[in-house]
Amino acid sequence: MYAYQDATFVHSGPERWHAEPVRPAARLVPLFLLTLVVLSLWWALLLALFAVLIVVAMFAEIFTVIPGFERGAERVMDAVIGRIAIWPRWTVTWPELRHEGDTAFYGARVDACLDRWTKRAAAPRKKGTSPTTECEVPLRTYRGVGGRYVVEAAAARGWELRPSDPREEIRLWWSAASEPGATGPTGAAGPTG
Repeated sequence: MYAYQDATFVHSGPERWHAEPVRPAARLVPLFLLTLVVLSLWWALLLALFAVLIVVAMFAEIFTVIPGFERGAERVMDAVIGRIAIWPRWTVTWPELRHEGDTAFYGARVDACLDRWTKRAAAPRKKGTSPTTECEVPLRTYRGVGGRYVVEAAAARGWELRPSDPREEIRLWWSAASEPGATGPTGAAGPTG
């Protein structure tokens, strides 16, 4: 399968992707309080960055007569926007604080996330739109049940695993996308057990 080598982690398959250890409340409460303060400022900063990008894009319209400028500008914008996290990894939300260690909560969270992605992927295609064929499930969604649960639940819905680092996210690909006109299983449920 895939192998990621570093000092703390070797991946040899989803069967080893267990749930993250339960974090102590003494660590979660300060992170939650910090999230309340910093996240508000972070989102205000993101809104300001978005406004700056719009202004820059308006002025960049002047330079569209230069060959290749528009393509390069789009790549730069995609690179900048692609690296911005709306929810930084260190944040702790109220549901996460309340349900730390609750596998049923995290299982339902994973199922809801996969159901949303499956609904998008299986939706009829509108003319001129590209289908949703890939998705990413972040660690904050599955930390209480582990990556193995995500892979099993996704497979039951028609998704296939892509190279992933379970310490950050699980990347999936909609396998029905390779079959013309196919939309995948209907009414697929999560894994049993």
